[in-house]
Formats: sequence, C-alpha cells, structure tokens
Amino acid sequence: MAKVYVFLADGFEDIEALAPIDIMRRGGVEVVTVGIMGTNEVISAHGVTVLADVPFELAGDFADADLLMLPGGMPGASNLNDHAGVRGALLRQNAAGKRIGAICAAPMVLGGLGLLRGKRATCYPGFEQYLDGAEYTAELCTVDGNITTGEGPAAAFPYGYELLRQLQGEDIVEQLKEGMRYNHLLA
Repeated sequence: MAKVYVFLADGFEDIEALAPIDIMRRGGVEVVTVGIMGTNEVISAHGVTVLADVPFELAGDFADADLLMLPGGMPGASNLNDHAGVRGALLRQNAAGKRIGAICAAPMVLGGLGLLRGKRATCYPGFEQYLDGAEYTAELCTVDGNITTGEGPAAAFPYGYELLRQLQGEDIVEQLKEGMRYNHLLA
C-alpha cells in the first residue's frame, strides 16, 4: 500500500489539506497526518482544530514515504518553511527521487530549498516570486518529475486526484471521481 505523510502546521488551509487526504484515503492510500507544532493538535487558517495522527517528533524518518505533502495557507506555509525537520525530510525525499506535493503558498518551501529549479510549477498568485528557478505555469495543478504543485483552494480536488493517480493509477481515480460525483461538476 502506498504511504503518504501530510505535514500540518498551524494556519494550514483547511480544504487544501483535508480534500487531498480524503481523496487519497478513499483511494486506498495510507495517509499519516503529522503535526509539526509540537503536539497532535493543529489549528487551521479558519480556526478548525484538527488532531494529527502523530506529532513530528514521533513520526520517524519518513523513509517509507511514497509521497510527502504540504498544504498551503498562511501562516501554515511559513510555519512549514521554518521547520528544519520538514525541510530535511523534503531534501531527503527529493534526493531519493520520491514524490513531493505542495499546494497554494506551500511551493515556496520547495522553492526555498532549490527543489523547483528547472521545473514547471504553480502556486497561489502572488507567491511566484518564491518559486526559485521554476517556470510558473498558473495551472490548477502542475506535475514535473517527482514534484506536483497545486494553485490554491479551488485546485484541492484536481490536485488530490492527481496525487492519487500517481500512487494508485487512473482506474482508481476515475472510479472515485464518479463515486464522489466530481465528474458532475465538469458536465
């Protein structure tokens, strides 16, 4: 079974974290939410308290991750960016050629680490300046190599389905889109 770790920091954008988590779990992926604030409790940008599965300090080294995911939101993305452990995990994940996802403001973390140089990427408008060396696409979702980026809250579903596609394949994604009535939005 594919395994994903989602890093949650105070100020994360609710839908950018929870929609992809929901999609991947429905699609048969093991998703572990990791609170990086020294506790399991994390408070979203809109004041929703979420209980992460594990605090960062007890999560291990993430070597078993197929994907590391960063939700956006402010100050959530800044909190992720300021966390040395998260940055180290992302660098190790990238060095291993394994998948990384970041949405909205969170691609700034990847840009600051140099992980977007020479790649195509998207982010929330106004954060392009933090995509160091990337070609900004302004797409809802952009995939380049092992890195997937999403634009913002409205991209949470396409981004989540894309991550699931990478981990479980197109057939699972299409079944889930139909079951969740996502295709109805596009009709």
